[in-house]
Amino acid sequence: MTTTHAPDAAPGPSRALSFDRAAAQYAAARPSYPDALFDAVEDIAGRPLRGARALDVGAGTGISTRRLLDRGARVVAVEPGPGMAAELRRGLPDVPLVRGDGNRLPFATASADLITYAQSWHWTDHARSAAEVRRVLRPGGTLALWWNVTDGTVPWLAAQEERLLRFFGVGPEELGPRRSAVQDRDLPPGLDFTYRRVPWARRVPLATHLDNLGSHSAFLTIDDDAARGFLAEERTRLLTEFPGGTVEEAYVVELHAAVR
Repeated sequence: MTTTHAPDAAPGPSRALSFDRAAAQYAAARPSYPDALFDAVEDIAGRPLRGARALDVGAGTGISTRRLLDRGARVVAVEPGPGMAAELRRGLPDVPLVRGDGNRLPFATASADLITYAQSWHWTDHARSAAEVRRVLRPGGTLALWWNVTDGTVPWLAAQEERLLRFFGVGPEELGPRRSAVQDRDLPPGLDFTYRRVPWARRVPLATHLDNLGSHSAFLTIDDDAARGFLAEERTRLLTEFPGGTVEEAYVVELHAAVR
C-alpha cells in the first residue's frame, strides 16, 4: 500500500507546531473517529482496548485520547506543542499528559500495550520514532497509525480539492487536508502491518467545516489575509450548494496497525 505526502504532512518543526496558534479552533472543528476504527484496532491487536496501557503520541487537543478513554484504555497523552497541550488539559484535566514527541518517548522499555499516532506519525523522524516504538512497546503490544482522509469520491469534496490544488499551486500528492500522509517506506521496519479503510461521515454547520479546513497547517503557515480570502470565497460557494448551511463531510480513516 503506497499513499502520498501533503503540505499538512510535510516535515519540519515550524509546520508541526503551527497548530498551536489555532488550538481552540482545532479542538472545536476537527473530526473525531468512528467506533468502527477502534473495533478494527481491537481486531488487529487481538485484545480489547479496555484496560490497555496506551500512549497517544502527538495527541494534539485530545481528540483521539478521548475516544481511547471511551473504550476503557488507560491513556497517557504525549504532545510537544504548548498550545495544543494546554487545550488538551482544558478538555481532559484528569488525563496524564507528558510534553514530548515520538522521537524521544519518555517511557520505560516494554511499558506500553498500545502506542497510537492519530494524524501524527508523519510529523516524526521516522527512523528515530521507529526505534522508540520498538523500545517502549511490550512484546505482543500494538502500534496503530491512522489518518482521517477526505473521501474524494464525493463530488462536492472532489471539487473543493481541485480549488485547493489551484490555490496552493501544488499537485494532488501534496495536498494535506485531503490526502493520505504515509508511504510504505515510512512505516517502522520489522513489523507486519495490517491496513484497514474505515469510511464514515459527519454532518456539521458550514462554519465548522470551514474552521476544520482552516485548522490545517497548509492554511496556518500562509499569509492570514490569503487564508481568510480563500475561506470566505469557499463559504459563498458552498452556501449556494448547501443553502441550509449544513454539510456532510465524508471521510475514510486509513489505519496501519501491527503487533510486536
